[in-house]
Amino acid sequence: MRAKKTALVDVSSRSWLGTLIMSLCVGWLGVDRFYLGYTGLGLLKLFTLGGCGLWWFVDIVLLILGQTKDAEGKALEGQENLF
Repeated sequence: MRAKKTALVDVSSRSWLGTLIMSLCVGWLGVDRFYLGYTGLGLLKLFTLGGCGLWWFVDIVLLILGQTKDAEGKALEGQENLF
């Protein structure tokens, strides 16, 4: 009989749904990156207005696919139930 492998994943206190809503509404200002703890990327996104929209769009796609983590490398709360 094989033992089941279980992966312990650190889960952030930051919400996946909250991040998605922030990204959709004001993501082009970098608010979502500041929320996740990426201050430098937040400033860069703010000064480039979301990379002229391209960076903003890519962040939304990555969030929907569940590929976004916070600055500490932890999965976002609520993200583990996506797929």
